[in-house]
Formats: sequence, structure tokens, C-alpha cells
Amino acid sequence: MFQYFNDRVKLFTLWDIKLSQLAAMCILIVLIKIFPEITALPMWVYISGTVIFSIRPLYLVFWK
Repeated sequence: MFQYFNDRVKLFTLWDIKLSQLAAMCILIVLIKIFPEITALPMWVYISGTVIFSIRPLYLVFWK
């Protein structure tokens, strides 16, 4: 199943990837509007999430 989606994503152009990112940002804005408590979290939660979620992509780009 994952192989199917990997093959499909390989067909994406830069334009498609950026549109997907924009759609994800819009979903995030809707979630923040529904649950405004998300914005009340301490700053270290956001920084930690950024570091944790960027480890694999940065590894693949720079060291693999």
C-alpha cells in the first residue's frame, strides 16, 4: 500500500507539492479556529515539534 502511494507521489511536480503544502496549511488554520487552545501552548512545544518532524527529511536531503 505504501509503495503505491510512493509511486504516485513521484509523479508530483514542484507545483503539486507546494499546492499540497498550501492545502495542509489551510487545514491547520481550520483546526486552530476550531480549537484555539492550540495557540496557548508554550513556545518550546512548537520548537520541539519542528526539530523532531524535520530530522528525517533533513537527514535524507543532506546525508543520504
